[in-house]
Amino acid sequence: MSGHSKWATTKHKKAAIDAKRGKLFAKMIKNIEVAARIGGGDPSGNPTLFDAIQKAKKNSVPIDNINRAVKRGSGAEAGGADYSTIMYEGYGPNGVAVLIECLTDNRNRAASDVRVAMTRNGGSMADPGSVSYMFTRKGVIVVAKGDKLDEDTILDAVLEAGAEEVNDMGENFEVISEATDLVAVRTALQAADIDYDSAEASFVPSMQVELDAEGARKIFKLIDALEDSDDVQNVFANFDLSAEVVAELDADE
Repeated sequence: MSGHSKWATTKHKKAAIDAKRGKLFAKMIKNIEVAARIGGGDPSGNPTLFDAIQKAKKNSVPIDNINRAVKRGSGAEAGGADYSTIMYEGYGPNGVAVLIECLTDNRNRAASDVRVAMTRNGGSMADPGSVSYMFTRKGVIVVAKGDKLDEDTILDAVLEAGAEEVNDMGENFEVISEATDLVAVRTALQAADIDYDSAEASFVPSMQVELDAEGARKIFKLIDALEDSDDVQNVFANFDLSAEVVAELDADE
């Protein structure tokens, strides 16, 4: 089990908090706008846009907001911002490697937000390349658990499409593939009538740091602070938690 996935599960529980939900919606809308600008406004011909819309719908983003974002991004409606992607690298408490993906129209603001969040929460910035080598770009598809759905059923559906592994993440399954096989694997799930929550290219850690509950609380606090910035789109970290630590953290809530 990799840290980014467990954190996604924890984050999902916290997404019900209104302030968080508003930020989550805004980040999904930004993703849709950028995908439409890069690949056009037709989801059937733009897999990145299709997946961004799917994720937004699964998280109850209003359809009007989604449609307006597509129009802004594709140029059919005025008001789209010129966003660029920036990756920052750093270390969190206990030597956890952190990759911070920003989508911003103001590089100076993004850099400042990231630096402040890191230094105030026990982290430190690192030079480009000093952390990223510990992560591999992968396709990650999250499939919600259903009554008749198990790892073997999912694996049978996606193996020939290029899936590498199916992991049981507790509340859901995670299908891992090469980033270039993401669309093929997602299409195979659709063909097998298997519903999924999200499909996106992600950074998966190749080596991990085992944390105790206190260490986990510190890294979650750092990730929370980073994600509080409107410019931070995704945070990837290479921590791992045992089942006992996850249970202890669940008891905190």
